[in-house]
Amino acid sequence: MRKRLRALRLAQGLTLDDLAGRTHLSASTLSRIESGGRRLALDQLVGLSRALDTSLDELVAMQGEQVVSNPVKDHGMDALRWQMRRSPDTVILRRRVVDPPPDPARMRAHTGQEWLVVLSGTLILQLGAQRHRITQDQSAEFDTLVPHAFGAEGGPADVLLVVDRAAGRGHHDEDGG
Repeated sequence: MRKRLRALRLAQGLTLDDLAGRTHLSASTLSRIESGGRRLALDQLVGLSRALDTSLDELVAMQGEQVVSNPVKDHGMDALRWQMRRSPDTVILRRRVVDPPPDPARMRAHTGQEWLVVLSGTLILQLGAQRHRITQDQSAEFDTLVPHAFGAEGGPADVLLVVDRAAGRGHHDEDGG
């Protein structure tokens, strides 16, 4: 953990004195913690995670943790789903879209955030009264509170979606999953 502490501090461009100013620890104490000369108490860990604007999980993550993960088949959305370990509220979905966009009356709105990239094919995103044509390697990010729907144009489209928990729930509710 001491290496992660130092790496996070340096990645943010902070000196020991800078970090000491954000915590109730001296620069000397921080130096000893980073070098392994002093143990870290739980209350210090919480203060350091706040000062470094990171989660406790991020700060104490072990090296050698699982790097590669396998998708889970999401049958409700007919997609592959990956959960991001360091951002558990974020889900990555890969969907193969084969149907054309639905009737505008079937567009839905929900809370959350969505970002998508078209891996292959052409996707039509209906966003309120606007119709967007998204082709291979183009991405879209939009306000999910605006009624929206998407479908394929001219054949299947493979799409990678990154959604937060709220958006994921919104899609499961739509699809009956």
